[in-house]
Amino acid sequence: MKDILLVSDNQELIHSLETIVAFLGESCQSRGVRECETYLQDGSADVVLIEHKSTSFLKTLVARYPHIPFVALQRNATEITAECNLVSVIALPLTYPVLTQALHRCQEYASRKPSKPRAGGGKTRLFRSLVGKSEKIQTVRRLVEQVAPTDATVLILGESGTGKEVVARNVHFLSQRREGPFIPVNCGAIPGELLESELFGHEKGAFTGAISARKGRFELAENGTLFLDEIGDMPMQMQVKLLRVLQERTFERVGGHKPIKCNVRIIAATHRNLDQMIKEDKFREDLYYRLNVFPIDSPALRQRKDDIPLLIQELNSRIQGEGVDGVHFTERAITSLMEHEWAGNVRELSNLVERLGILYPAQVVDVSDLPEKYQYGEIQAYEPDYPEELLEREAFNELFAEAAAHEAEEETDGDKGMQVSSALPEEGVNLKEYLSELEVNLIRQALEVQDWVVARAADKLGMRRTTLVEKMRKYDIQRVEEL
Repeated sequence: MKDILLVSDNQELIHSLETIVAFLGESCQSRGVRECETYLQDGSADVVLIEHKSTSFLKTLVARYPHIPFVALQRNATEITAECNLVSVIALPLTYPVLTQALHRCQEYASRKPSKPRAGGGKTRLFRSLVGKSEKIQTVRRLVEQVAPTDATVLILGESGTGKEVVARNVHFLSQRREGPFIPVNCGAIPGELLESELFGHEKGAFTGAISARKGRFELAENGTLFLDEIGDMPMQMQVKLLRVLQERTFERVGGHKPIKCNVRIIAATHRNLDQMIKEDKFREDLYYRLNVFPIDSPALRQRKDDIPLLIQELNSRIQGEGVDGVHFTERAITSLMEHEWAGNVRELSNLVERLGILYPAQVVDVSDLPEKYQYGEIQAYEPDYPEELLEREAFNELFAEAAAHEAEEETDGDKGMQVSSALPEEGVNLKEYLSELEVNLIRQALEVQDWVVARAADKLGMRRTTLVEKMRKYDIQRVEEL
């Protein structure tokens, strides 16, 4: 808090407040009750401590400056409660513990309040990958902003798929090293015998196949950031060498003897429980404390399910930026997704959005369209009810198309199926009678093929069972029993 405004017409109280604020190491200004509004209009204040005599005046003042936290000081108990930016109400005489607690609330109010994006768009662009309004992701954003300007070593902890590398990239791009390189290394993906060469490089002839000298990741990351992902999978012998580099800030290439100085910021990440690994002698305790200068916990998606709608929107924007049509979700679909446990975290959600974008490009996805494992609650799939005329027309079109295909077959096969000619006879035709006869003929064929099981015959004709029953009554179609 850079500027605390003390407001009271009582000079004795002002002096007492100034003494406490000075003891806390904070700066302050003092004004009378009627003068404070002029000060707030012309200047600025991070916190206002005000002794009020008029409740209505206090409420008006607080409402006028919602971005500033207020602490009310009162001698007599009045019906006023702390709410919104009136973060605390303190009874006089003042005590040091009560005041420090109130100032802490002011500090929390100031640090957590929504703020407009800074000019330039850099922060906004980077933090798009850390979207969300949940308290856990907001905490991550605050920690990143706090540690980025320093050169402190950062250890990012969290399950696989939570976006630990995203956090690391944000730390780098918000730091003074943003113009330098960001070099990621997956310690679990590189065999132990090759990891030393990958990190520190090698000289020509250092081992079989080393036909030329090669820089390692530490050299490539000079004046930038080296991101050691899955540090928990690093072999013990490499942990010793990494510890030496962190302590001395020098290293040697494999097969070399010349010390090389490095100016690199280290960010490490792991999904493993390093405390448990230390107990099992699988991770060096001294290396752990070298890395764990500033820990950041990357929350699992199941711990911030309220962020899923915003994440879906962001993931859609990304795939659309790659020239792929996005996909839209119904409210029911999003609600169902928020019920899922997301073992794969944000990576699993990203894969799902991409998959649905391929299956339903630029379409709306409902619960029934989601893969079965993401469907929660009672699902009543929509079944369209088409007009009978449309169903009959489609059935006839299909049958006529099939009959036309039979016309192209050899005449020797003509007795195997019904032949329908699309040519109009010279003498003309009664279309209504012709279609009725055709319909009766096709219905009889379908019934005979399906052994007069009406439901199966209806499927064969592309109509509902009730429709077929009505047509059988209309044309008096009955099964003739053989004697």
